[in-house]
Amino acid sequence: MIGILSFLGFTIMVAVISYFATRTTDEQTSDGYFLGGRSLTAGVIAGSLLLTNLSTEQIVGLNGSAYKDGLSVMAWETLAAIAMVVTAIFLLPRYLKGGLTTVPQFLADRFDVATKTITSVLFLTGYVVVLLPVILYSGSVAISGMFDVPTLLGVSDDTALVLCIWGIGVIGSIYAVFGGLKAVAVSDSINAVGLIVGGILIPVFGLMAIGDGSVLHGLHVLVDANPERFDSTGEPGQEVPFSTIFTGMMLIQLFYWGTNQQIIQRALGAKNLAEGQKGLLLASFLKILGPLILVLPGMIAYYYFDGGLASSDLAYPELVRAVLPKPLIGFFAAVLFGAILSSFNSVLNSSVTLFGIDVYKQHINKEASESTVVKYGKIFGVCLALAAMFIAPMIADAGSLFNYLQKINGIYSIPIFTIIAIGYLTKRVPAIAAKIGIVSGSILYIISEFLVSPRLRENAVEAAKASGITDSDALRLVEADAYPHYIHVMAILFVANMIIMLIIGKIFPRKEAFELKYTEQVSIEPYKYVKQVGAIICAIVIGIYIYFAQ
Repeated sequence: MIGILSFLGFTIMVAVISYFATRTTDEQTSDGYFLGGRSLTAGVIAGSLLLTNLSTEQIVGLNGSAYKDGLSVMAWETLAAIAMVVTAIFLLPRYLKGGLTTVPQFLADRFDVATKTITSVLFLTGYVVVLLPVILYSGSVAISGMFDVPTLLGVSDDTALVLCIWGIGVIGSIYAVFGGLKAVAVSDSINAVGLIVGGILIPVFGLMAIGDGSVLHGLHVLVDANPERFDSTGEPGQEVPFSTIFTGMMLIQLFYWGTNQQIIQRALGAKNLAEGQKGLLLASFLKILGPLILVLPGMIAYYYFDGGLASSDLAYPELVRAVLPKPLIGFFAAVLFGAILSSFNSVLNSSVTLFGIDVYKQHINKEASESTVVKYGKIFGVCLALAAMFIAPMIADAGSLFNYLQKINGIYSIPIFTIIAIGYLTKRVPAIAAKIGIVSGSILYIISEFLVSPRLRENAVEAAKASGITDSDALRLVEADAYPHYIHVMAILFVANMIIMLIIGKIFPRKEAFELKYTEQVSIEPYKYVKQVGAIICAIVIGIYIYFAQ
């Protein structure tokens, strides 16, 4: 009962603070609703960026990967810091100079409206079919298990799951659809504090549990027991082989932190360029500490449970139940609930933005007033949320959620990043090149990863078994060598698409060179020390890799 009361108390407190912080914002204009009135400051941007990124599929999934592969999976966290530095120095100044509300808006100016529409539809499809349902499903599994909802309500596991999905969906929709970006950003910032505190408590209590009450002794025990698991350089057959860091991994990070609407929308709402850059740099520094929350608990769980869990995705929830004092369960559940809501309502708000600005205003009602665009954007958001709530229970058999998300996202992430990179780096590549690049990139990736790769990997494993190999680790290496890692495939397709687009641009160049115009929406005076601070952050990341390299 104490856990439930503390859960309700913290959750209601966040809602009340968000209401009072946003009640004076004009939600009837596009800037007011979609970008928080272009008034977000560095602290709010940083907190919102981190909370938008963190949710149960990240916390549970990445710790599950660490349980399986060790420290090498930290690449998902540490390299994000470098990507945010690049975004702050290179991309954000151009976004704010152009007064963008959505990333696809730039594509309309640089290429044409059709390119923008294709990109927006790809984003929306990925959000509603994959991302929103996965967030709802994984979050509901965590909350249902933490509070033992089936026993509490006297219902079956499936019924409890559906109830949690709809509960999270409805509350998240209220924040995102009716509150706009500022309500999302404010609630994110409050929850960020709770998540950092709660997230740190798990490895602290975990290390104390294996170190006879001492955190430092627990860390020594953990390192001495399996020193090879503290190697920052992943091996073939693991989720993040070291070589992928120099190919597709940075492309994934640059897409996610620099062009993904659900993420970059926080920085687009900055009151000026300097605040946006400081927000990104602050978030990037905090991201370096991410492995303490998203990797270390999984490694502790491997030692604590002697590698004997039925599934690696059970590592985090089982460790929480085993080491966290009972009175803190409610607080941690509230923090986790905030992270779930954050990711859900952030994706939903971005979807509403994309539909309202890039679809409704552009193709359905070009004469619509700003209040009308916001109105129909909200209606679309409600429909989208309902669709996600119906789809979520159907993905129970999706397998490893974290890997599933990364692979599926590749269908649209690299093609979109390719045309944005070409758009900013060149001035005469035409619209037809962008259309060919984004369509061919998506189709080739689907053929590679969902048709060719599974067949070759399956044949390689069967051949290995026929030759007498039965060891699971050996079979894993055989499977890994049968076809390039999907992160390598992303890099190959990125380069191929770039070459195709540049060739088309050489043969059929634009008549007039593209020039990015300053819309004067906000000041684009940069943060004075952005390059120096960015260099320090990059040096820290490289230093961490060198220190842990074996």
